[in-house]
Amino acid sequence: MNFCTHSLQGCDSVALHSDIELGGTDQTFNLLVGRDLQSHYGQEPQCVLTMPILEGLDGVQKMSKSLDNYISVVDSPKDMFGKTMRVSDELMFRFYQLLTDLSPQEVKNLQSRVEQGLQHPREVKVNLAKFLVSRFHSSQAAVHAEEEFNRIFVDKGLPDEIGEYALSVTCSMPLVHLMVKVGFAASNSEAARLIQGGGVQIDQVKISDPQLKLELKTGTHFVLKVGKKKYIKVMVGGGTQ
Repeated sequence: MNFCTHSLQGCDSVALHSDIELGGTDQTFNLLVGRDLQSHYGQEPQCVLTMPILEGLDGVQKMSKSLDNYISVVDSPKDMFGKTMRVSDELMFRFYQLLTDLSPQEVKNLQSRVEQGLQHPREVKVNLAKFLVSRFHSSQAAVHAEEEFNRIFVDKGLPDEIGEYALSVTCSMPLVHLMVKVGFAASNSEAARLIQGGGVQIDQVKISDPQLKLELKTGTHFVLKVGKKKYIKVMVGGGTQ
């Protein structure tokens, strides 16, 4: 992006006669250009307030809808809670720092307790998830979201952090095809061998028929398990596959 483009982006400050403009640290240059343009047009330069960029669920890139690594403020309590539980143990303290009202020292003390083994990281992450759900929904919704999460994942022995795979429309699909699509088998024949070997489950029900065809209806979801450590939540409707 060249200087001309940046200048155009700063023109909104002039048009609005803004006194203060907020933005992420990635927008610092644009905001400062706005100040310069205001001075050029005889206006009082705006104050600039920037905030750090929050990493997304992948822990690498900034949280973004286009990157599909985000938690939306309009997510349901269930989805908001579940997505927060996917945040890594390291990244959750960044979330505490930027999204909660804990002081920097309180966040530091919390992290220290986890590192010293005085508090389990899962407990800290659950508290974070409940805080976010309470903020955007209600404390009662947070309690219900935790109960549902425990019922689906903890009580059934599923891991807290589990990937998701979305299918866009209702369809009929052989299980072996799905296993290849999600990357749990290199080929249909390998998927069939895994099924015959008793290593495949759907919602904790062992599958023995390699010819099984799944009737996938919009609005449904299930957990596919292959082997001892491969889990994925398959959701039908709203995806792009």
